[in-house]
Amino acid sequence: MPLPKRRHSKTRGAKRRTHWKLAVPNIIECPNCHQPKLPHRVCPSCGFYKGREVITPAEGK
Repeated sequence: MPLPKRRHSKTRGAKRRTHWKLAVPNIIECPNCHQPKLPHRVCPSCGFYKGREVITPAEGK
């Protein structure tokens, strides 16, 4: 198995890792209750998805 002959510098390793970052989640506003939610998911605060109630949210939250 091949191994590097010489040590790679810290800068070279950092350049390789520049794209290792977390993506910010796309948060939209619920059209029913105007609370922030993730797209294509049931709203956790009101339980609506695509204009109809899918789940009944828990009152204890």
